Amino acid sequence: MPDKKPLVLIVDDSPLNIQVLGEALRADYRLKVASNGALALQLAADQDAPDLILLDIMMPDLDGYEVCKRLKDNDVTKNIPVIFVTAKNTGEEMTKGFALGAVDYIVKPFYTPVVLARVRTHVNLKLKAELLESLVMRDDLTGIPNRRYFNEAYDTEWKRAQRAGDWLAVIVMDVDHFKDYNDNYGHGLGDVCLRKVATALAFSVARPGDLVARYGGEEFSAILPKTDLVGARDVAERFRAGVEAVRIAHSHSKASAVVTISVGYAAAIPANSLTPPELLGVADRMLYRAKRGGRNCVSGPDL
Repeated sequence: MPDKKPLVLIVDDSPLNIQVLGEALRADYRLKVASNGALALQLAADQDAPDLILLDIMMPDLDGYEVCKRLKDNDVTKNIPVIFVTAKNTGEEMTKGFALGAVDYIVKPFYTPVVLARVRTHVNLKLKAELLESLVMRDDLTGIPNRRYFNEAYDTEWKRAQRAGDWLAVIVMDVDHFKDYNDNYGHGLGDVCLRKVATALAFSVARPGDLVARYGGEEFSAILPKTDLVGARDVAERFRAGVEAVRIAHSHSKASAVVTISVGYAAAIPANSLTPPELLGVADRMLYRAKRGGRNCVSGPDL
């Protein structure tokens, strides 16, 4: 399946300008449009976030400068490159835009080859930066996101859920009796086991916004945006069953003849009275309750 085209958000209160830019870009990019600053901020913070924003300066209510400032002040949107689209091409205006965090300017009236060249340059720079970032955010052994990636994504999703009033669920998992597996089968097969567990967990989530990470050692974790306790329980059980179904022999486990996991989950609508570590702590306590309950099971707060 081919990769999705990069996504460009066009922000302009002029339907004609949106049409002209859209016709120039639609062959190479997916497009979203906003006719005002408030809608632009909403679309930029969406889970399907744009790879580039073309932002008109002169708009009613929120002008382009204020929109750019708010984008750069938001952890969710601060890394999205912004190109100002304007008829103002004085040095003073450009300096102001660059100081706010814009990466470039496109001057009206549009010259299509220049528009395409500047958009292509900044989209490519962003994608390369993301590739480099992903290399340090991946676990070397399993290939799935690592703890650093999890922590940053958790912080981002927490803030997103807090703004929207959405549920957010976290899951923590531990491979049952993994020390016994390593001691009896050797660390080489232990590594193979962890890779198979990671693959099973990764294939157990279906939504693009869901995240599975290796948290450390034989511990894994997951973030599930817009998921309440019932949904978290269902995914937790899917994780447990998915690993068990791989049928990795473990004759030294007291929980089963195959490799299994214990799973703890928690979910909440983030509020000022609750912190991200506290919700993760609830999931962690549920994990230990699952272990005390015999392992190879899931545990969460009472519904």
